[in-house]
Amino acid sequence: MEQFQEIIDQVMVLVIEHGMAVLTALVILIVGLWLIKKAMKMIDRVFEKRNMEPSLAGFLHSLIGAVIKAMLFVSVIGMMGIETTSFVALLGAAGLAVGMALSGTLQNFAGGVMILIFKPFKVGDFIEAQGYTGVVAEIQIFVTILNTPDNKRIIIPNGPLSNGSMTNYSHEETRRVDWTFGIGYGDSADKAMEVLKNLTSQDERILNSPETFIALHSLGDSSVNFVVRAWVKTPDYWGVYFDLNKKVYEVFAKEGLSIPFPQMDVHVHNA
Repeated sequence: MEQFQEIIDQVMVLVIEHGMAVLTALVILIVGLWLIKKAMKMIDRVFEKRNMEPSLAGFLHSLIGAVIKAMLFVSVIGMMGIETTSFVALLGAAGLAVGMALSGTLQNFAGGVMILIFKPFKVGDFIEAQGYTGVVAEIQIFVTILNTPDNKRIIIPNGPLSNGSMTNYSHEETRRVDWTFGIGYGDSADKAMEVLKNLTSQDERILNSPETFIALHSLGDSSVNFVVRAWVKTPDYWGVYFDLNKKVYEVFAKEGLSIPFPQMDVHVHNA
C-alpha cells in the first residue's frame, strides 16, 4: 500500500511539473496567435497605403504569417521540454532541399516580386518581350500572361522577363509615327512635300508640338523618298499610321505624283 501511494505521489509531481509547462505553453500559443493576427492586419494596412499589387500583397501576407507562426510553434514546443535542435535542423534541411528542387520556380517568384514592386509595365500595357508582343492580361507571382493581337495567350515566366530586355509601347503618353513615301524621278519634290504637309495638318490626331518633320530622305534606285515623322497620342498610333498611308495613295494620284515600284531598264543594242 505504501509503495502504491509512493507511485501516485511521483505521478502527481510529474503531472504538476509538466502540466504547468504545458499550460504555460498553451497560454503563450493562444496569446501569440492573437498577436500575430493583429500584426498581420497592421501589415495589410501598410500594403494598402503603399498601393501594393493585390497578388503580391496576398502572397507576402501568407509568407510572413507562415514564418511567424512556425517560429511561435517552435518556441512553444521548446517550452514544453521537447528538444527543438534536431527539429529545427530537420526543417532547415528540408527547406534547402525544396529550395534546390524549386530553384527555377523561386527565380520566377523573385522576378514576379521585382515586376510588381518596380512596375516596368502594368495590366493593359502593350509590350514586346522574350520574342512576343501583346497586351498584358495578368501579372501573377510566377508568370505574366499576354494576349497577342491575333488573340493568342502567351505565358511568360517572370524570371527571364524581369532580367531580359522589354519594350513598353504604352508607357509614354505620346509616340512618334514614322513613314517613308516615294515618288518617281521627274516628279516635283516641292509638290510632294506640300501634299504631305497638308495631309498631316488636316489630321486632328497629329499633335502640333513637337512639330511634324518632313524632308527628302534619300534618292533610291527607283524612287525619291520622303520621310514623315509626326507625334500622336499613344492610343492613336496605329489609326493615324494606316489612315495616312491610304490618304497618300489616293491624293498622290490626284496631284499627278507617281508612286514608283522597283523596275529595271534593259537596253538592247543591235550588233
